[in-house]
Amino acid sequence: MKALVINCSPVRNGATAEIVGIIAGELGSRYETKSVCIDDYKFSFCLGCRSCHKTAKCVQHDDVDLLMEEFENADVIVCVAPSYWADIPGQFKAFIDRVTPWCNTHEPHAKLSSSKRGFAVALRTGPNMKECERLIGSIEHFYGHLEIECAGNLGMVSVEYKEDVAAHREEILALCEKM
Repeated sequence: MKALVINCSPVRNGATAEIVGIIAGELGSRYETKSVCIDDYKFSFCLGCRSCHKTAKCVQHDDVDLLMEEFENADVIVCVAPSYWADIPGQFKAFIDRVTPWCNTHEPHAKLSSSKRGFAVALRTGPNMKECERLIGSIEHFYGHLEIECAGNLGMVSVEYKEDVAAHREEILALCEKM
């Protein structure tokens, strides 16, 4: 069994990366685990041409296909996203937009193999959990259109720096037990 843990922030060494490290480390004893950063992949914005609605393929050829191969290879997918102005980071949103060829709202569409489970983790610097719920909703919506089972989530507030993650370690480990 394989797990993919994605840092949905372009920051490779901040609080989000710290959480990714904890999750990947914990899952490493049960899964062949790979962690990646969204910024490891280079891709353009969706052109909105809708060609993929007819062909199930994007007209652009870049690293979206590479990241989707990682999704295909994984049994468990964990997206960890910080709040950028009360939403997921733009880089992650641009990726989601580009995954339209795999979206189940049109035929034909590309498909991932079945039985994948997805987990959503959101963090923000302020105290409002509603903002985390919004991010979790975006990630779970994304999973739904890829037919990935939404199997659990975690929202964390008051996390600005990687040192702040320590206060949430037990919550993170509890979520990992469900994976």
